[in-house]
Amino acid sequence: MRILCTNDDGIHAPGLKVLEEIAKQLSDDVWVVAPELDQSGVSHSLSLNDPLRLREVGPRHFAVRGTPTDCVIMGSRHILGEKGPDLVLSGVNKGRNAAEDVVYSGTIAGALEGTILGLPSFALSQEFSMETRNKPLWDTALKFGPDVIRNVMKLGVPRDTVVNVNFPACLPDEVKGIAVTRQGKRNQGFLKIDSRQDGRGNPYYWIGFERLAMLEVPAEGTDLAALAAKLVSVTPLRLDRTDVAFSEKLKGVLK
Repeated sequence: MRILCTNDDGIHAPGLKVLEEIAKQLSDDVWVVAPELDQSGVSHSLSLNDPLRLREVGPRHFAVRGTPTDCVIMGSRHILGEKGPDLVLSGVNKGRNAAEDVVYSGTIAGALEGTILGLPSFALSQEFSMETRNKPLWDTALKFGPDVIRNVMKLGVPRDTVVNVNFPACLPDEVKGIAVTRQGKRNQGFLKIDSRQDGRGNPYYWIGFERLAMLEVPAEGTDLAALAAKLVSVTPLRLDRTDVAFSEKLKGVLK
């Protein structure tokens, strides 16, 4: 099995090394194609107005001056040649990708691009707490990641589905199990704008997040609830975002 690894934190991110270790437990044919620079939050953006710069940083390791989406396309359609990958792994992201994170996440987008290309694809993210923010517990992802991927692959991933895996912010032996979840939802009041001034007195802004959002009680069965309970969260995400129920209602008023 030929595995293509990517991420959104960049070619030198610690989580990418963890992802490569996970991949090597599944195959000895592992390729890494990742962004030259941090691309967190770029979602599924595709570089159409700028050229892609490619740099080989080591055997089977390539950096692309572009987005995670660019990396998966470059890897599967150019770098790996005619054979191409059999599996796409994206991550391991520093921080969870749950609830609305999946809309913004470059990690999710890398896996989604693999799904668009018809490949089984997984996004993997390691949650951190305030205490582990600067030193995520990567061993948790490393312990549980390979078996999660193996077991899902045995069952088979539907063609238009990407598998989103989040590891809780605890030590491996503190993990309570694995839960199949649905995408959660947070109160969007957690978003804020942080206004500042530069050295010349000109205003500039950061998009920030309120810590109070961490105190919300997540709905049962969601990715957020699983992580809060120290469970590995596995969420199948559909590429088709059609709201079928609302479509049926619309047929009654739009004729």
